[in-house]
Amino acid sequence: MNPVKHLNTTLAHLKGLSALILLCCCFSVQAQRVGIGGTKPTAATTNLGINSADPKEYTIAEVTVSGTQFLDPNSMISISGLKPGDKIRIPGPAVTSSIKKMMDFGTLDDVEIMATKVEAEKIWLNIHIKERPRLYKVSFSGIRKGERETLNDKVKLIKGRVITPTIIKNTQLVIKKYYQDKGFFNTKVKVLQIPDSTRGQATLNFAITKGKKVKIQKINIEGNTAVSDKTLKRKMKGTKQRRIGRLFNPSKYIPKKYDEDKEKLIAYYRKNGYRDAVIEFDTIKNGDQTISIDMKIDEGQKYYYRNISWSGNYLYTSAYLGERLGVKKGDVYNPEELDKKINGIPGSDVSSIYMDDGYLYFHVEPTERAVEGDSIDVELRMFEGKQATINRILLNGNTKTSDRVVLRELFTLPGQKFSKTEIINTQRQLSQMGYFDPEKIQINPIPNQADGTVDIEYTVEEKPSDQIELSGGWGGYIGFVGTLGLVFNNFSIKNIPNRETWRPLPSGDGQKLSLRFQANGKQYQTYSLSFSEPWLGGKKPINFGVSFQRTVYRMTDLSSYYGTNAGVGSGRVNYRGGYYNNGITLSLGRRLKEPDRNLVLTHSLSYQRYRLDSLDIFRIGYSTGNSNNISFNTTISRNTLSDFQFPRSGSNISLSATFTPPYSVFRTKKFSDKTDTYRWVEYHKWMFDASYYATIVGKLVLSTRAHMGFLGAYGGKVGYSPFGRFILGGSGLAGQGTFSLADQDIIGLRGYQDQKVGPLAANGYPASGGGIVYNKYVMELRYPVSLNPQATIFILGFAEGGNNWGTYSEFNPFDLKRSAGVGARIFMPAFGLLGIDWGYGFDKIQGQNTRSGPQFHFTIGQQIR
Repeated sequence: MNPVKHLNTTLAHLKGLSALILLCCCFSVQAQRVGIGGTKPTAATTNLGINSADPKEYTIAEVTVSGTQFLDPNSMISISGLKPGDKIRIPGPAVTSSIKKMMDFGTLDDVEIMATKVEAEKIWLNIHIKERPRLYKVSFSGIRKGERETLNDKVKLIKGRVITPTIIKNTQLVIKKYYQDKGFFNTKVKVLQIPDSTRGQATLNFAITKGKKVKIQKINIEGNTAVSDKTLKRKMKGTKQRRIGRLFNPSKYIPKKYDEDKEKLIAYYRKNGYRDAVIEFDTIKNGDQTISIDMKIDEGQKYYYRNISWSGNYLYTSAYLGERLGVKKGDVYNPEELDKKINGIPGSDVSSIYMDDGYLYFHVEPTERAVEGDSIDVELRMFEGKQATINRILLNGNTKTSDRVVLRELFTLPGQKFSKTEIINTQRQLSQMGYFDPEKIQINPIPNQADGTVDIEYTVEEKPSDQIELSGGWGGYIGFVGTLGLVFNNFSIKNIPNRETWRPLPSGDGQKLSLRFQANGKQYQTYSLSFSEPWLGGKKPINFGVSFQRTVYRMTDLSSYYGTNAGVGSGRVNYRGGYYNNGITLSLGRRLKEPDRNLVLTHSLSYQRYRLDSLDIFRIGYSTGNSNNISFNTTISRNTLSDFQFPRSGSNISLSATFTPPYSVFRTKKFSDKTDTYRWVEYHKWMFDASYYATIVGKLVLSTRAHMGFLGAYGGKVGYSPFGRFILGGSGLAGQGTFSLADQDIIGLRGYQDQKVGPLAANGYPASGGGIVYNKYVMELRYPVSLNPQATIFILGFAEGGNNWGTYSEFNPFDLKRSAGVGARIFMPAFGLLGIDWGYGFDKIQGQNTRSGPQFHFTIGQQIR
């Protein structure tokens, strides 16, 4: 059936309702029924005593319904308004009204009311209906399978729904809009209704002809004198003129984006003082595969601020508010910037003065008092209102994390005055916890003006925070190395007996449990176990942590296995030496209140015992012996990052100092040998790390970082310790061939080989265990591809430089090994952060006569340096 023809026929029938007032219908000798009204006009008849020329009043004796398939006959009678016992004039308006009511119901295709019997003044009526078909199935033709699945989700037609012309038309519009938003502006959609009369159902088939994407051949702009065509076209982010080489933002015409771009043009003009700027007209000239856009702009006059006055302010003077506003006479008139300075800069705008002091109901209404020439007087009309006190904290969405863990991180507490800045600080704090999706955190103040209080509702959405690391890689001469790591970031010791909280381990109290094992058999093994409680005792933000670690590294004697030129090997693995390390670390940290609540002070005490068995890892002649390292570390840090995985604003600064006891200062006799010299490790080490993030435009984020480290000695008796030195170069990974031994710090430098930047021994490995001073500077531009908590993905471009020195006399902070490149990161809860970088090293390193050149780097985990 042709749906367009069917629609026109139905409309024609409805137009015929006016003729039903004088309706006389056909007479059927066989059925003895007389039509007295319907959607289709019929010929006049006088059968059963009904004369169209002589209207007569009857009493309805009975009303029946015929032709129903899905509908209830009693419901149809009720809708018609015809009831036994009612008086009805035939022919007359009651029949017409009844038919109209039934057609307006929307499920009927045709209605006819007939008289089946007439006795004296009584009449028997039958309502014969034809129902519209019900939807059996929707199908799409002319498109790919994947597109059909997407359209099914878009149109949302439910099986069994009555098929109406409105439904068909709306579905066509949805399909066309979907393809027009993808650039197929000339998409055509035809509908074929395939009926199944036996079941009263029908299949709708939408035949789609997408055509080709419509490009924009030319954008012609007229009337602009103050702003160039090039600038205006650049502001139209979603509407680009076709040209060769346009890859990242191809030209295609999308009506929705074009409308948005027109609004952006006017907004740009008004930001620059052109208050009266309008688009007088725009025309789309449509071709088969291209269009042209003609646009005329009336820029109007450029305006400036003249006088800015305040009214309604009682708490603060106009002079103070004007200074805080920062808008002066002669500045370009910009309502958007004015609103931002009133409400849009937390902690620095005008509203923060009031709202940080409890004035929740405060608002300002900028009003133009006078416009003379190119000058505008603005009056800022204020309503200060009363102070509001926080009454209740409402928490929703924390299905895994217990309420007390979330509530203890809030800066807004019952009884305190409302504070806009504290609301924002709380939002950042919830993001930094790592348990909730930062994009889904919602904060809703609920004012209670009657009693001057406010309830604050926090809505969060849990995201996966636990991680499983299962990886393998080639560790140079060590061979294949396998890694298994488990990190539970929301662990709970208290809930161990409560099986309902096991997901898969007891969770919800914000504690962290980490286990990691890495090995390739007997040659290399490392184990670590750590636990931390961020609120020791549950009342104050005191972080307690404990960790254990063990490392075993044996140097393989390959000649015993493979043999030498002089003989055949035994096929058995023998070891030429080994390195063994056992350690424990206890830490205690506290969040400070002064001078800044974002400051954290952490102290840790560590004991490490090293055993060397015929293995000179430092290449200084110390190959056998035991060394003990007791160290105390103090770290002060400040973190204001907006998010842990993809920060878009804020900074993270850390300064740490590590000290061992100065044993040699109290020693009077000389050291007998290397074993005696390094029996007790001594040094002091200073580390500085800083990172800063800022959004440049849209989602593009600038990241800058600076890192430096210094290793010191207590005197000349021992000199600079081979323990605790710096290793620079490559991906910065500890493990898989680049092992962190003897308290070394491994720092990445992309574009260069692992461990190759700094002082090197004759065999190409770090001399004396590494450098004693290093610095590194990084700049990155980051752009998110996906911010989904299940898979956060971003790409980046970087430029960085760094160096590592073996003596302070050689130290030059400007002598950097430079590199640049691109990379990508993906964070998945099951595996943590994975990265790949391509970097080009521009400088030579020790032992090379050419530039380092291109290098690929793979990273696992969040790199600190």
